[in-house]
Amino acid sequence: MATFSHLGIALATAPMEARLVRDMPKGADWQFEPKWDGFRCLAFRDGAAVELMSKSGKPLGRYFPEIVSALLSLAEDHLVLDGELILPVSDGLSFAALQMRLHPAASRIAKLARETPAQLMLFDCLQLGDELLVDEPLAIRRQQLEKFMRGRIPAAFLLSPRTFERDEAERWLAESGEALDGIVAKRRNGAYQPGERAMLKRKLQRTADCIVGGFRYNADRSLAASLLLGLYDEADRLHHVGFTSALSASERKAITPRLQNLEGPSAFDGSAPGSPSRWSHGRSSDWVPIRPELVVEVGYDQITGQRFRHGTAFLRWRPDKAPRQCRMDQLAPEAHPARLTALIGKSTA
Repeated sequence: MATFSHLGIALATAPMEARLVRDMPKGADWQFEPKWDGFRCLAFRDGAAVELMSKSGKPLGRYFPEIVSALLSLAEDHLVLDGELILPVSDGLSFAALQMRLHPAASRIAKLARETPAQLMLFDCLQLGDELLVDEPLAIRRQQLEKFMRGRIPAAFLLSPRTFERDEAERWLAESGEALDGIVAKRRNGAYQPGERAMLKRKLQRTADCIVGGFRYNADRSLAASLLLGLYDEADRLHHVGFTSALSASERKAITPRLQNLEGPSAFDGSAPGSPSRWSHGRSSDWVPIRPELVVEVGYDQITGQRFRHGTAFLRWRPDKAPRQCRMDQLAPEAHPARLTALIGKSTA
């Protein structure tokens, strides 16, 4: 890795993070921004040396050569910027397309970079030229970032909107059609605190009614450990979209006999549960198919490739809902930045 000896920020610097809250804060000392669904990163340039560093401290530059090239094309050759790598595809942002970039073959990465170029959504500035801004209040850092963005900036860089009005941020959430991932609140007089949860974030509580198409047992096969969830597409094929394991002990005990009585051939005729996944933690991938008769309402945060990215929260059973009413169109992908910018309008003063 190249050295960055002329920068006042180390490559190992962790980005400032946010703490999850139920409600956004009140008061005049807060700035509100959209929460973007991508790869958080710090962008470094020190002359001819450029790197993108992930939140986990791993270099991302080789996976996003178009962003590296854009950084090298800037007139300012010493900078550290904080932002989110996003990848607009059609009318939305694709987290799955971002994941595809993490590929070992440089030729594959180059092809994807040409066909579906990523962008860097910028929302903070740690250094510009010789000016170190980490200890400056956010108001000054934002001012410098906006000044930077008024220059000859490649289309690969976007400036994240902001507002000082809590009600305006609430309107973004209400009118985005659940296209926003959430809102981040930052203190306008706060310094940049690397690695600290010094910001606040409110995420949307999205819900979906899903068919239970199967289940997995616990280690001793005495109780159901998780429910496998499905949704129908436009062709009436049932796709496995994720799982929920957030069941209480009493709920597991009550539902297990009912699940066992529904055992039968798999109803997943679209995508189906398969090999061990990243959430199985070494457990067996064996699962028990059941007849698609039970409907459950779950809460989720994000989707990737028409699947829940993380485990979902069990909310309630829906005996009033017909299984065939559980459709893919419930899942709300995040919108294209241009559409959100149009929604947000001029509320960035």
